[in-house]
Amino acid sequence: MSDFLPKLPVADWVDLFVEWVQSAFSFIFDPLKNEFGDFIEGTAEWLSEIPPFAVIIIVALLAFFISGKRIGLSIFSIVGLLFILNQDIWEELMFTFTLILFASLISVVIGIPLGILMSKSKWAQAIITPILDFMQTMPAFVYLIPAVVFFGIGMVPGIFASVVFATPPVVRFTNLGIRQVSNELVEAADAFGTTGPQKLFKVELPMARSTIMAGVNQTVMLSLSMVVIASRIGAPGLGDLVLSALQRAQGGQGFVAGLGIVILAIIIDRMTQYLNRNK
Repeated sequence: MSDFLPKLPVADWVDLFVEWVQSAFSFIFDPLKNEFGDFIEGTAEWLSEIPPFAVIIIVALLAFFISGKRIGLSIFSIVGLLFILNQDIWEELMFTFTLILFASLISVVIGIPLGILMSKSKWAQAIITPILDFMQTMPAFVYLIPAVVFFGIGMVPGIFASVVFATPPVVRFTNLGIRQVSNELVEAADAFGTTGPQKLFKVELPMARSTIMAGVNQTVMLSLSMVVIASRIGAPGLGDLVLSALQRAQGGQGFVAGLGIVILAIIIDRMTQYLNRNK
């Protein structure tokens, strides 16, 4: 094929574009890498300084009330977190939780307004949908390349890669939830003379809450799935322990760190599901 069709220098074009973006927007990337990075690491260190037993009690109480005063999730949270504490990986758990927390919050803050925009504009949906397809089908490791180029190594590039990977579900579910709101309800709201913002916040978003929360749950789980991948660019936490165990062929340490990730995933997943049910 190369004999008949010259090879397009796509890689060179991308490199030039990345260099231009890095140079033109360094005034954004540098503060994010430094100030925001220090804030994230400071948050993780602050969480690590809280007595572990106090954290376990707080999580157990949250699980008890969020689950509708069922004790199953509380018991699992206590046993699981005590296991993590017993294995001396508590500090790594706090760094992992911080990464997930910030990545999920940023994804939701970006995703829900985009989903609302898609539900209100056919043009926005036509433009944003292919971008979401690209974000969801691109291999996760590819996200690490621009993350390292723009932000170096550490937690900030890990959060950047997680946001890119985890944002599409909450965008799609928000769009879907609002579009599924009954036409009769929307027409009734129009008949009462509601404004656009009133209709959105008092009718459409409350009716779409269940679907949007399902999207938030998927976004949080995808952020968690990036923990190990983000460790390859210096993000500390349980993922870093898994990567280290893989490089040294330490099956036991890798299993313990992986089990810590599973425990955290189950606790977060069940809590977000209960929040969705108890509306």
